[in-house]
Amino acid sequence: MKITWVTRSFLDYRIPVYKEVNRLCGNQLSIIYYADVVPDRCKDKLKNILGRRAIGLKGEIRLGGKKIENQSFANSGGIRIPLRPGLIRKLRETKPDVILSDGFFQWTYAAIAANMLWKIPHVMCYERTLHTERNVTKFRTIGRKLASSYINVVCCNGVQTKDYLMKLGFAEDRLFIGNMAADYLGLQSSVKEINVQGTNSLKDHINAKGISFLYVGQLIPRKGIMELLKAWEEFSISLNPDAKLILVGGGEQENDVKSYISNHELKNVNVTGPVDYNEIATYYASADVFIIATLEDNWSLVVPEAMSVGLPIICSKYNGCWPELVKPENGWVFDPLEPEDFVQTLKEAWEKRSYWKAMGQKSLEIVLDFTPEKVANNIFNACLSVTGK
Repeated sequence: MKITWVTRSFLDYRIPVYKEVNRLCGNQLSIIYYADVVPDRCKDKLKNILGRRAIGLKGEIRLGGKKIENQSFANSGGIRIPLRPGLIRKLRETKPDVILSDGFFQWTYAAIAANMLWKIPHVMCYERTLHTERNVTKFRTIGRKLASSYINVVCCNGVQTKDYLMKLGFAEDRLFIGNMAADYLGLQSSVKEINVQGTNSLKDHINAKGISFLYVGQLIPRKGIMELLKAWEEFSISLNPDAKLILVGGGEQENDVKSYISNHELKNVNVTGPVDYNEIATYYASADVFIIATLEDNWSLVVPEAMSVGLPIICSKYNGCWPELVKPENGWVFDPLEPEDFVQTLKEAWEKRSYWKAMGQKSLEIVLDFTPEKVANNIFNACLSVTGK
């Protein structure tokens, strides 16, 4: 079966999914993407899998408002429609039996056009939730409802995405659960290699001797970083000073974070700054528990990444991944906008730290349902369903 995936942009974590989808469809997967925004390392990885069927296009016309960077909350900017002249023609030249797309906008207009003009089945992969779309405009909602007529089925991140799509009018039998996965095998391999060398030197390197709470992500308002620091300050007053909070990442709030740490004399908080993806396993290997206080996220990949190396999870309720990935047996879910709940959750997790190793093992078991192979199989089955095979 020939599948063409119009994705515009992608990163490292998606490569294993592409590889498995390609295998399942008999090495007949083509991917069309925007070469101006995809990192060179990702282009090279994709080309190694697909060869000439990795189709990078350059040049784009953007209609609408100015782009707001990743730190913005969903639907906080104007409507932007990126158009790539010749994209629909290039898509048709691949002669697909099925077209895959990512989301309602970006380059999905080409998949919609192909479904409308030539009745080529269209499977969309989608991430948003009722929470992330709580401020969606009527214009966007109307556009999505109109587009739904040219989308045969959707692969959802999880139940929160499913709930949102059903609210838009998608029938339940048009929705497949399973879309996002971390590169768990790659991380596990890197962590095993690090553990062979010993992690004490790693903890020395990041000033994290003792018990380490780890955050990985951008230092931006949407991630609840200041809420995390305030809760940590109250929580850690009565703790052994060897307990550490490690913040891995950079962003617009990095200076504010460092100022807060300095002004409040939080000697047990360490900020690493930005870290290359290829080096991130070092920090997971050195951690004891993972924490994310996001105020809005579709499905934070750092959560399954941390789970894949055996960490228990302390997760915000505003993260779309928690019903599937974070359960009582492997973590805690809290409200970062309720300081009392946040601090109490940290205290409860600390009091149960003797269970962390067992909870980390549960994380390993749970994340096995969201591997790249499982996700690729779900996406491929969705493609089969629209072809009648």
